Amino acid sequence: MLALTLCTLTLAAAAPTFAAEPVKIARDDTALDLTATTEIYSNQGEAFQVSTAPGADGIRRRIEVRASSDRHQGDWAVFALANMSEEQLERVIVAPHFRLANSKMFWPDLGSQRIIAITPSEGFALDRLPSEEADVFRITLNPGSVITFVAELATPNLPQIYLWEPDAYKDTVNAFTLYRGIVLGIAGLLAVFLTILFVVKGTSMLPAAAALAWAVLAYICVDFGFLGKLISITASDERIWRAGAEVALASSLVIFLFTYLNLNRWHAHLGYATFAWVLGLGLLFGVAIYDPSIASGIARLSFGLTATVGIVLIIYLGFNRFDRAILLVPTWALIIVWLFGGWLTVTGRLDNDIIQPAHGGGLVLIVLLIGFTVMQHAFAGGAYQQGLFSDLERQSLALTGAGDTVWDWDVARDRVITIPDMSIRLGLSQGTMHGPVRNWLPRLHPDDRDRFRATLDVLLEHRKGRLNHEFRIRAEDGHFHWLQIRARPVLGSNGEVIRCVGTIIDVTEHKNTIDRLLQDAMTDNLTGLPNREVFLDRLQSVLALAPGGDTLRPTVMAIDIDRYKQVNDTLGISAGDNILIALTRRLRRLLKPQDTLARLSGDQFGLILVSERDPSKVADFADAVSKAIMVPINFANREIILTASIGLVSWVDQQESAAGLLSDAELAMYRAKRAGGNRVEPFRPAFRGTGTDRLQLETDLRRAIERQELSMAYQPIVKLEGGEIAGFEALMRWDHPKRGTIPPSEFIPIAEMSDLIEPLGMFALERATSDLMDWERHTADLPIFVSINLSSAQLLNNELFNDVRAMLSKTQCDPKRLKLELTESMVMENPEQARLVLGKIKETGISLALDDFGTGYSSLAYLTRFPFDTIKLDRALVADRSDKRAILLRSIITMACDMEMDVVAEGIETEEDAAELLKMGCRLGQSYLFGAPVGTETVQKMLKERYPKVKRA
Repeated sequence: MLALTLCTLTLAAAAPTFAAEPVKIARDDTALDLTATTEIYSNQGEAFQVSTAPGADGIRRRIEVRASSDRHQGDWAVFALANMSEEQLERVIVAPHFRLANSKMFWPDLGSQRIIAITPSEGFALDRLPSEEADVFRITLNPGSVITFVAELATPNLPQIYLWEPDAYKDTVNAFTLYRGIVLGIAGLLAVFLTILFVVKGTSMLPAAAALAWAVLAYICVDFGFLGKLISITASDERIWRAGAEVALASSLVIFLFTYLNLNRWHAHLGYATFAWVLGLGLLFGVAIYDPSIASGIARLSFGLTATVGIVLIIYLGFNRFDRAILLVPTWALIIVWLFGGWLTVTGRLDNDIIQPAHGGGLVLIVLLIGFTVMQHAFAGGAYQQGLFSDLERQSLALTGAGDTVWDWDVARDRVITIPDMSIRLGLSQGTMHGPVRNWLPRLHPDDRDRFRATLDVLLEHRKGRLNHEFRIRAEDGHFHWLQIRARPVLGSNGEVIRCVGTIIDVTEHKNTIDRLLQDAMTDNLTGLPNREVFLDRLQSVLALAPGGDTLRPTVMAIDIDRYKQVNDTLGISAGDNILIALTRRLRRLLKPQDTLARLSGDQFGLILVSERDPSKVADFADAVSKAIMVPINFANREIILTASIGLVSWVDQQESAAGLLSDAELAMYRAKRAGGNRVEPFRPAFRGTGTDRLQLETDLRRAIERQELSMAYQPIVKLEGGEIAGFEALMRWDHPKRGTIPPSEFIPIAEMSDLIEPLGMFALERATSDLMDWERHTADLPIFVSINLSSAQLLNNELFNDVRAMLSKTQCDPKRLKLELTESMVMENPEQARLVLGKIKETGISLALDDFGTGYSSLAYLTRFPFDTIKLDRALVADRSDKRAILLRSIITMACDMEMDVVAEGIETEEDAAELLKMGCRLGQSYLFGAPVGTETVQKMLKERYPKVKRA
């Protein structure tokens, strides 16, 4: 422990050693650099006296601090801090053991323990926090205090001293730890990968690159503090390891430059010089044990010399067209940039906390680029790369490698030769396709013979150009093969074509692929029917002809198979496919040649009826389609009966497009499906408005939160005995700028069908919680709760628990004041997921209410399986006037009371009903009898009247 003596002195009698001006600290300051404001006193002995910074009363005090450790050499540091806020501040003082910035080029500071202990002018010596990379001390500053701190230094150098907010310092350390882990992992992978390449390939440059990679890994392990986690090392040992890592890095860089540029092939003296250089650097490993600073300084000088020599060699060898030197240019440029940045850093011209980890990341980037560079040489080679064959041989090798057949037509003798023989590929006897070109014509496809003959005639007539022709030829098995000839004419001395030489290849697979792609692009690959795009194209063509007369009036039908998904789920997808094929055949039998049937999607068909224009006959046709689909299908000894929802629309508007007409038919089909299916629904213009209004409402709802159109109304929940307010249920309201107030019954279902229900739910939670806290700030302590409805989408969301916890942390609301309501139907959607989520929420202290109890499933098992503490009786059960109403209500209320659950009765219509429910044991009620939903201002005014805020002395 430090011995601390305080004595109060006046300003005139103070000793000449004064503390620095105090650094003012605010509550929002997360990190302050105290290096510039800290005064260093060297060689002051074991006892050090200093005058403190003036406090709030303007008085300086003189303190004497005595050394607490034998390692102290008489060096002290003094700084002062002033807490300008009105609250107590917790901070940590951090002095890193090693900083690359301003560590100097020669005799660098390689790190050590900086501060042994810190003594404040008030209180006890600061507590040291465990850290392997820095000296960290915890301090506590009282409001308005000015404290002078005296640090007992282990060395006269104090590169940096920071004042951190504890959480910010922890976050910074974690961020750097993550970055260091990533860089360290990449460096390790690169070292292992290059080592494996060396084992596999064995060229000289690979072990040099691997050695450099391992040296970089060693340097990063030391610089990032990972070595201290592997083995136990002291601060002095770390200086030796750091110097050794820099020496290893400098040595491996020299070895890599020598081996990659293959310098021994140019002159033996370069090999001797490199050997002497590396040997000298090797001796530095021994020097590092006795004086790490000298070894590190020489290694840093070696980096600069290596970079300079590398520039000279790369320029010289590059001008001599040595490919290795040219390929090394990007890597060496990056090394130069890295060394220049390192020089700026160690000389103090570049000084920040990011440069040191970035310096290590730059090393990994250099090794990565070196790995790419050496791999180009490791897996390239062979005589062909060296240019040891002629252009004719190169062309011959290229032709052989491509697998093409040479097609040679001797025009003067009218003889065709193919090498290798094309006859064998076609299943013919050898040499069948050799001879006059006219012998090819009988085997060509009849549609290609005239074009083949004309193409050759044009080539001979023009005596220039290129031959690029595709045709079909019959093989011995009767199948046709697509062949492609690419050739050019060779002219004789008289200017006539004497030869035509090129290649002939079999492109049958390519042609078949194109045909399949075209087929797939136009037809459905299951039923063979046209797809949606072809359907729309044909419909547009029909519409283009329709205005020409009254004889053409197309009708579009959209046919959707009812409960087709149930067939797939029950019998399997293959059975569903077979059923679709069977239905396709039935529908095709009803059509005439001018009509079109297409498959628009999975179980939806489209039909263009052109053969009938009379409305009654169109209706009869639609009924025939419906009946054809309803005919039973026998599959796997089962009889399957299907129905269809059919929407139809006839062309009447000349401005109507194909897409618009199909959309109208689909709207009618959807209307038929909503009506229960198995019906034909003609299109009516009113169908468009329904979908449009719903889409517009969804669009407006997306912007409602941003425009602050949503608000919360609160309906009182009262105690039936006395009528006091026990809480409120939060109900969402939407004030639409054009449509006025929109009730939740309209926009909540739209939000549930889209992705809007989750943000709306969180809005309700946050707004209700914020209003509750705002009421409490303007009144006395409120004995009330707020009940908020929960949607099924929120309940099934895995992030609900985290969102609720974040909301509680943000608003600082007591969770016991909140109650979440959900219905039985929500729980039934996924009971296991609901049980897990509700269990977590219950652990936070939030109450859970089962809404609409008495309707729906009303399973009593929920009351034991799920952590509900409140049940809300549905208004239909409360308002029931049957004889058994009282028996049922009394049973439910008694059961809930025995299970220690609260009961809230909704929809109470009269005072007599309230009194009857109170006698049964129901304590709480909610209805318009006790109050309608009101805004937050009205609630606040109501609460201020009932719970006035009492000023405390």
